[in-house]
Amino acid sequence: MKHGLVLEGGGMRSLFSEGVIDVMQEHGISMDGMVGVSAGALFGCNFKSHQPGRGLRYNTRFKDDPRYMGMKSFLTTGNYVNAQFAYHTMPLELDLFDIAAFEADPMEFHLVATDISTGKPVYRRIEHVDDQALEWFRATGSMPVVSRPVRIDGMSLLDGGMTDCIPLQYFQSVGFERNIVVLTRPKGYQKQPTNIVPLFRLFHPQHPKVAACMARRHEMYNAQLQYIEAEAQKGNTLLIYPDQPLEIGRTERDADKMRAIYEAGKQKALAMLQDIQAFLAD
Repeated sequence: MKHGLVLEGGGMRSLFSEGVIDVMQEHGISMDGMVGVSAGALFGCNFKSHQPGRGLRYNTRFKDDPRYMGMKSFLTTGNYVNAQFAYHTMPLELDLFDIAAFEADPMEFHLVATDISTGKPVYRRIEHVDDQALEWFRATGSMPVVSRPVRIDGMSLLDGGMTDCIPLQYFQSVGFERNIVVLTRPKGYQKQPTNIVPLFRLFHPQHPKVAACMARRHEMYNAQLQYIEAEAQKGNTLLIYPDQPLEIGRTERDADKMRAIYEAGKQKALAMLQDIQAFLAD
C-alpha cells in the first residue's frame, strides 16, 4: 500500500506546510510519494531534497531583494516573482537546492500546473532536476495576472491551483491509497466567488480559459473540501490544517509573520505526531 502526501498551495501560507513536513523529517517519517500545488510544490520539494527550513530561509533572506520579487520585476518582466532569479539563479547559485539528494530519494514527486489553452490541470512527475524541471516549478507557482504564461512542450502553463487545488483524487488515481493532506486553510473554510474576473480577461486576453477557470474556482475548491472530508471519514486520508486562519499575505515580506506561520505548522505537526505515525503504520 502506497502512502502519499498532498500539499495545497496558498503562497506564503504554505510555510505552514513546510513546518509540518520539517517535523516529519525530524522524526524520520518518509512517504512513498508527494504531490504539491503552487507553493505547496515549491516548499514541498525540500522534503525530498532533505533540506528542512530552506523555504523559510531563502524567503526571509531575499524578501527585500528587488531581484527576487516586487513591482520592479513585474513592470520589467511581467512576472511579480522574477523568473530567472527565483527559479534558476537562487536555487542553483545562492541558496542551493540539493539536486543530488532530491534525485537519490526514492519518494515520487509530482506537481500540478494549468494548461490555460484548455483550462485543464496538467500533472508532472519530476525525477531529474534540470532547466526544464525548474520551469515546471515556475509553472505551478505562476499566479495569473502577475505572471506570464510558462511555455513548456508546446503548452502555456500557469498556477496549478487554478484547476486542482487539492489533488487528492489525482494521487489516488495513480496508486496512492492512503494519503496525508496538508491544507493551508482552517477546518470549515469555504472559498467565495472572486469579483475580479474582468481583471483576468484584461491580463490574459489570448487565453479566455483563465477567466473561466477563476470564475468557477470556488466551486471546484469547495467540492474538493467536501471530497477530502468524506475520504477522511473512510479512514484512508488524514487531514492536517491550521487551527485558525493564517494571517499572512501570498507574497508576504514580513519575516516575523513568515516565522510565525512556519512555527504554527511545526506545532500542529508535533501535536498530531502520534496520529501521523499511527496512520502510516496502519
